[in-house]
Amino acid sequence: MAQVATGKFQSLFDDYKAGGISRREFIERALALGVGVGVATFVANAASAAPGRPKAGWAVVNQEGAAARPAVGMEGKTRGQGGELKLLQWQAPTLLNPHVATGTKDYLAGELVLEPLMCYLPDGTIIPNLLEAVPTVDNGMLAEDLTTVNLKLLPNLLWSDGTPVTSADIVFTWQWITDPANASVTIQTYLVIANLEVVDDLTAKVTFNGPNVNWYSPFTGDTYGFLLPKHVLEQEGGADTMLTAPIGTGPYVVTSFTPNDQVIYEANPNYRDPNKPFFQTVNLKGGGDAASAARAVLQTGDWDHAWNLQVEPTVIAELSQGGEGTFYVIPGTSVERININFSDPNTEMDGQRSHKDVPHPFLSDIAVRQAMNLAIPRDLISSQFYAGAPGEPPTANMLVGLPAFDSPNTSWAFDLDEANRLLDEAGWVRDGDTRAKDGVELEVTSSTSINAVRQKTQAVVKENFESIGIKVQLQQVDSGIFFDASAGNEQNIGHFYTDINMYTNGAGTPVPTDYMIGWYAGPNGQNVAQKENQWNGQNFQRWVNAEFDALYEQLITVTDLEQAAQILIQMNDVMISDISNIPLVNRAADKYAHHNRLVHDNVAISSFELNYWNIVNWCTVE
Repeated sequence: MAQVATGKFQSLFDDYKAGGISRREFIERALALGVGVGVATFVANAASAAPGRPKAGWAVVNQEGAAARPAVGMEGKTRGQGGELKLLQWQAPTLLNPHVATGTKDYLAGELVLEPLMCYLPDGTIIPNLLEAVPTVDNGMLAEDLTTVNLKLLPNLLWSDGTPVTSADIVFTWQWITDPANASVTIQTYLVIANLEVVDDLTAKVTFNGPNVNWYSPFTGDTYGFLLPKHVLEQEGGADTMLTAPIGTGPYVVTSFTPNDQVIYEANPNYRDPNKPFFQTVNLKGGGDAASAARAVLQTGDWDHAWNLQVEPTVIAELSQGGEGTFYVIPGTSVERININFSDPNTEMDGQRSHKDVPHPFLSDIAVRQAMNLAIPRDLISSQFYAGAPGEPPTANMLVGLPAFDSPNTSWAFDLDEANRLLDEAGWVRDGDTRAKDGVELEVTSSTSINAVRQKTQAVVKENFESIGIKVQLQQVDSGIFFDASAGNEQNIGHFYTDINMYTNGAGTPVPTDYMIGWYAGPNGQNVAQKENQWNGQNFQRWVNAEFDALYEQLITVTDLEQAAQILIQMNDVMISDISNIPLVNRAADKYAHHNRLVHDNVAISSFELNYWNIVNWCTVE
């Protein structure tokens, strides 16, 4: 959102909180400013509940349970009636346990089988999924001081192998994730929990380290909240089973899985609703490229759904004429960014490169980072390779798409003259095509996943970096390798053995504390991706900033939404000021194709839930 729009939204927000306008008028005027309906509704709900917010936390809850989950056209349908559903992911899944995955492709493949205790609707509202109700102070399940919460499971839940689901599974999930030996990427989210204990077969009591307004985060949504089966993971080889043929509570079970290629699912015979899911089998096929995936749904109609269509606008416009499917752009919180490696990928220490204690020889110089930041034409990248403004605008921020947290203090510029001046002033002398200082040349290796849009973006960046004397070597990596979390994979984003890389990530919760973990180093760098944590620490860039860490630690203790907003804006501004990353484009939550034979309303994705979170209710149009 542009700075002027941010100011107008803040004024509108202040007027609403003061009672000057109604909730309906607030949402209507927010929409007129270009704020998405989901975010506008979430902010309205949060503001209207503000007087009681210290008692309820930041969660906006809905106690209607499964009835609130979109299920258009499902009435009268029976399990398996729909036959086969065909999904295309040009980034093929590598593993099926999201708690050890670093790529969205793997979260997607896992969420047909594994489920969270609670889910987010597109507006950020929380609904119960495996629980009887969302805990609140009013229903007695959430402590007034936000230090404890009781989680009560639905009765008669079964794992897909027929084993009863109990509160011991909730406790075990926490224990397994927080055991460093398991190298879970979600460990930091669960470390806010001091203790988790069984009350009875269906109830678990959570005790937090202190008041926790974001208490729901470890148990909600398809990024952090997946429940794990105790009886499987306690068995020898159970962790491997969960990677390839997980036991879950979701609507499907895996019948075959070929990593980096294909997953075949069948309806779970023990799923809690006897009439769901509508489709008997699901064929999730990986590989290929985004353009061919779009063609297979929009033009030929051979497939039903294609995820993450990072395809040039002109190509999508042509394919959309096919008439078989429809292309959707869902506004979101993601940022296509250049990530900067603050460690040296070419020097080994303690048996690893990119060690957090070995600074990068020139990217640790802020003048170099400033020059790089000025050398990128974000508007060209946005308009030619993405949907352009307002759908996917260029951005100066790392925290985007949530207007209440949108910084008014930042801006971006494309200025090669200023970039050259900064490098000259910092002593980086140009000798021919490349600059150098004290025997160190400005030469970067830039990696990203294989995708036509990303390769074209790389080419633009290379051209402009080299125009200011920074030599660039381009590296493209298959997405199955680039986003694979394996400890032995030296080409993945966790190892980060190049100087810079490029991909997308974004806030997955309405108040994005978990998103900001990605830059938190933690005590002794415990959250930095290193050999010691099998490269699954969430801070892949090895960026260590004491001010940012202090703000993060403050953020997870505050009980006021306005104070949280101020802290989040400060955190974003610290990142932008220090140039921890170079944000390029505020990407959509997803750009996907959906076959016209299917009801579209039941997809209901947002920045808070991925494409298949509601696949139990996908069905054909009558």
